Amino acid sequence: MSLRFTLLRCYAVLLLAFALPACQRGQSQPVRPAPLPQDEHIQVYTNHNPATSYTEPYRQQIRDGDDLEQVIVDAIATARSTVDVAVQELRLPRIAEALIERHRAGVKVRVILENTYSRPFSSFSTEEAAQLPEREQNRYKEARLLMDLDGDGQLSQTEINQRDALVMLDRAGIPRIDDTADGSAGSNLMHHKFIVVDHRLMIVTSANFTTSDVHGDFKVPASRGNANNLLRIDSLELASLFTQEFNFMWGDGPGGKKDSKFGIQKPFRPARSVAIGATQVTVQFSPSARTILWDRSSNGLIGKTLSTASQSIEMALFVFSDQNLVNLLEPVQQKGAQVRALIEPGFAYRSYSEALDMMGVALADETCKYESGNRPWQNPITTVGVPRLLPGDLLHHKFGIVDRQTVITGSQNWTDAANLGNDETVLVLRNEVVAAHYLREFDRLYTSAILGVPPAIRKKAEVHSKQCPPPPISLTRTPLARIPDNARSWKPSIRLKQSTPVKPQPVDQRVNLNTASQSELEALPGVGPGLAKRIIAARQQKPFRSLKDLDQVSGVGPKLLRKLEAHVTW
Repeated sequence: MSLRFTLLRCYAVLLLAFALPACQRGQSQPVRPAPLPQDEHIQVYTNHNPATSYTEPYRQQIRDGDDLEQVIVDAIATARSTVDVAVQELRLPRIAEALIERHRAGVKVRVILENTYSRPFSSFSTEEAAQLPEREQNRYKEARLLMDLDGDGQLSQTEINQRDALVMLDRAGIPRIDDTADGSAGSNLMHHKFIVVDHRLMIVTSANFTTSDVHGDFKVPASRGNANNLLRIDSLELASLFTQEFNFMWGDGPGGKKDSKFGIQKPFRPARSVAIGATQVTVQFSPSARTILWDRSSNGLIGKTLSTASQSIEMALFVFSDQNLVNLLEPVQQKGAQVRALIEPGFAYRSYSEALDMMGVALADETCKYESGNRPWQNPITTVGVPRLLPGDLLHHKFGIVDRQTVITGSQNWTDAANLGNDETVLVLRNEVVAAHYLREFDRLYTSAILGVPPAIRKKAEVHSKQCPPPPISLTRTPLARIPDNARSWKPSIRLKQSTPVKPQPVDQRVNLNTASQSELEALPGVGPGLAKRIIAARQQKPFRSLKDLDQVSGVGPKLLRKLEAHVTW
């Protein structure tokens, strides 16, 4: 990081620090928009909603937004018979307290977590914590700040019992499992974020149940939480589909047979549509095996929905790397639909990002290799960019809006890895009242976004176009039914004309750490199922940019790095 960049960043933080007290004193405070109406059966909440405010319960900060934790707590409090929770990570103590209260009242409570996050942070010794990768150390430190009620830097048993959510659940005797309950090292990622109450009321969200995803980072005072959305849905028919998904994963529960099913071990179920009042809701759960045609997968459902657009498409995405989806978007845009997209800055300008395709740019990776089938748009658009976020916060949404009336949302990032390996939810809701909430959130982010290709990225692309000639690729679309099971559905691209002969490039068989599937990672020398899973978990938090980043993953050392150096890229 350059000195100039560091100084500019510090200056921006100082400006923010002085601006916030002024707002709190009522000086130059913006007019708060009126709350939007909610559908009777489907309510939408966002943790940066400009129409509402709340006092964040842990740092006691007054801030804009819906209190997503309180929405979850209130839903749990209505339970009379059952509460099923499937979430990647659960660290918020108020949610744990709500589950414990219902458990003690005789309600059947079940919890499924991602195994990477199923151990209480308070159980880590100082030595174990020091061995964690940098990303996990940051999560560990955040958890300790949450638990350290008196701020003395030490955790008493009382503090742990009151603030370590997993310890609280275990002490209360609430049964929980993770995605190793099938006897494996786990699925790619158990990435669900849903709750089903009394087989009727559902919470479906893009947020993990953590301070970072809901309220903000303790270590960054200005942070107000990663941008996320949450749906509260009342429907017996839809809830039955979520309960079926939960039961596949739960099996016999803790201590039972190894009959839990995660990842592609679950039976494939195509998209299902139900009517909730006047709203049509379609749901599909991932992953889909490679033997399933792409258009029948969850990303296929997303693609079909996007293809119906005649007027507009808005997208707010943590990561966008499915080439099939961006290929489907291009003809929709060419027929007149306005396409606007915001991508999390940490992923927007990676070589595999489809944001670059929409802007007509191709980037090679560190080995001078382009994404397979890469196809930059011939008529690029300038309505793609990255949001301006407070320090510490990320764009964590996974939603799209079609013609201002249909919403695509859920836990699934728009990637091959999510589609083919993770336990995920995709929801499509046709409802203008619901869509209005998502459109307001998109417009909030878009108003101050940085749009177009940054000069540094454009310069980098120009260098790559000279130094890294693209391989010959056909423009022919391959019918889905003829594609091998281990290939993508179709990935047309363009052969660029060359003024001089280009020396053939050797085929690079390196595995991209940011996009590889679990099985592709396991095929690397010295990488087993457990390590492959930790690599996938690490890249979900921050993309790999070097071998140094890989070295931060638990289980990777100098000897293994030497083995992998010639086999991986990023």
